[in-house]
Amino acid sequence: MTAQAPGSMTEHIVHEEKAQLDFSRSMSYGDYLHLDEILHAQSPLSPAHDEMLFIVQHQTSELWMKLMLHELGAALRCIASDELDAAFKMLARVSRIMEQLVHAWDVLATMTPPEYTAMRPYLGASSGFQSYQYRCIEFSLGNKNPAMLKPHEHRSDLLERVRIAYESPSLYDESLRLLARRGLAIPATHLARDWTQPYVASHDVTQAWLEVYRDPRTHWDLYQLAEELVDLEDAFRLWRFRHVTTVERVIGFKRGTGGTGGVSYLRKMLDVVLFPELWRVRTEL
Repeated sequence: MTAQAPGSMTEHIVHEEKAQLDFSRSMSYGDYLHLDEILHAQSPLSPAHDEMLFIVQHQTSELWMKLMLHELGAALRCIASDELDAAFKMLARVSRIMEQLVHAWDVLATMTPPEYTAMRPYLGASSGFQSYQYRCIEFSLGNKNPAMLKPHEHRSDLLERVRIAYESPSLYDESLRLLARRGLAIPATHLARDWTQPYVASHDVTQAWLEVYRDPRTHWDLYQLAEELVDLEDAFRLWRFRHVTTVERVIGFKRGTGGTGGVSYLRKMLDVVLFPELWRVRTEL
């Protein structure tokens, strides 16, 4: 056996590591994630230190909402085509994303009223109220309101996206159509209606869900769908509640920058029920 020169093995390892760490000829982590664009997308307008927190909080929330819409759209299509196993995974993921957004408010809540006041004049009329992605989420979940199209009229491309969600069946609408396909008695008024109108609860729909809950073995996948929907609305309620308490903590009862009533408007949203019969079932079982 030929003896190796001292240090030759170490030199070989160092050479191999350098070769492996050379990303000049292939796609790197930063390239794949477009980190240059993302990490240079924060442009504070005020001299306030805390504006960076405000920007990053809302930008990351919009990224999570982008993923939510990706999953919600796929779940809607899966329910419409009776592919429930795939839909369950997507809906569970949406609920977990909402939990992430709930905890994100904990970070923003570290901003005190004087810190927010220092940067607020620089925000102009910009407001989370104008988030087209959030509006698409609300419409996809069934909270339809034509007034919510108006904040997006200045951008025809965004208005079109919001309008499609507004005019399409919601997640709950598709779920009820699925129940009807499975032979449960869903009234015709809830199967082919004007999807732009707010959902109106029905005694017959409650009875259909009661049939599912009273015999879960026979209707196991529908029973699981019902629980995924309840999980989702539960998480959405927590997100809304945490939003209200954070806003009240930071700005009190001042009007929102977008012209809304601020906390008073957000508190009204806490009373919105997306899947009413699934909550009524709990009382009647």
